[in-house]
Amino acid sequence: MKKHLMWFLGALLIFSATMISWRSVGSAKPNTKITNAKTSEVSAKALLEQYVSNVYSTAHLQQSGLDLAVFQKAFTGFLNLKIANKLPQNSSILTVVDLSKPSHEKRMWIVDVVAKSLLLNTWVAHGQGSGDDMATQFSNNNESHQSSLGFYLTDDIYFGKHGRSLRLDGMDEGFNSSARARDIVVHAAPYVSEQNIKVQGRIGRSFGCPAVSPEVSDMVINTIKGKTVLFINGNDSSYSSKYLNADDLLKTLFTPDSSQTMANAGTVSDDTIGSAK
Repeated sequence: MKKHLMWFLGALLIFSATMISWRSVGSAKPNTKITNAKTSEVSAKALLEQYVSNVYSTAHLQQSGLDLAVFQKAFTGFLNLKIANKLPQNSSILTVVDLSKPSHEKRMWIVDVVAKSLLLNTWVAHGQGSGDDMATQFSNNNESHQSSLGFYLTDDIYFGKHGRSLRLDGMDEGFNSSARARDIVVHAAPYVSEQNIKVQGRIGRSFGCPAVSPEVSDMVINTIKGKTVLFINGNDSSYSSKYLNADDLLKTLFTPDSSQTMANAGTVSDDTIGSAK
């Protein structure tokens, strides 16, 4: 796992021309260890924030309507899931669904965080029990017909009553952990359309699935299948997740003896993350 994390450190170091210098930490005198440890911690946080901001700006996510704070949460979970060995080593796809936005807006984003590229921005449905144009209620309960917030891992493709569909595993206990039992999947739905918006002022609603338009369903499923991260955000103050813990993430990524490793990691390219075994 340590070697795997260093690939991310290398990417963090080369993403911007204004990178933080770690030279002073590596050459510090013995009597400055405490000060340098604190400096490293602050610098690590700044470096991680810089990485996220770089992906956000390069992929033009602001222009597409994705809020930076939501992307930061999604990316924090992505890294925590990677550290927990829940993802393949070459995984770079992050899908964000922001249900704090109305359904008539495009509120699903599929991002390649290594290529720093927005692959797709499209409409996505919420559960009919969650609200009309706006989703205001969320549940993990069967038969609620409500959407469930939190982090998911995509799994395999199957053919069901909605045709070609993608299974999801909810990673947040109590919030979306019943996804499998509830058959919460990504599938095509004809009610996710601009025509519905013109007629009803919103797209149609599902039984809790993040359903997408038939025109893009194959692209969505093919792009995010096979253990990638999907994060569903919404206005619910009760939602919490261990995968949003940024403090533990920084402690894991940036250990006290990592300054030299980080300096050496500066030669690692973005491609290394995708190609390393």
